[in-house]
Amino acid sequence: MNPCVHTPGDTSSRLVTDLDVTILESDPDLPTVSHDDRHTPAADRRRQRVLDLLLAEPDRQWHTRDLARHLGDITLSTMYRQLDRWAANGLITKTGPATYSSPGTRSTPLPPAEIR
Repeated sequence: MNPCVHTPGDTSSRLVTDLDVTILESDPDLPTVSHDDRHTPAADRRRQRVLDLLLAEPDRQWHTRDLARHLGDITLSTMYRQLDRWAANGLITKTGPATYSSPGTRSTPLPPAEIR
């Protein structure tokens, strides 16, 4: 096997003599069962916790998985359903596929694609 690295368009080769590899820890797994918070005080319920997160960073567009990981007590499928329901009711803003932001945030549509 040739230890040289070749870049397309580059006529020279470089010998690789050293390689550093960093292994990152994986994200924690999401729970397999969601915590039922119907009997939790209103200020501590999932909906309020999500609103607090969205309002704390009003310009951020949160992905469903990031919100679920941050909360840590909800399955991804339940998080999808709840966020979609809250967006349909106007409680939060859906800015794209599986992406949400604080109420009143307007998504900026992408410009039309150019056909070449």
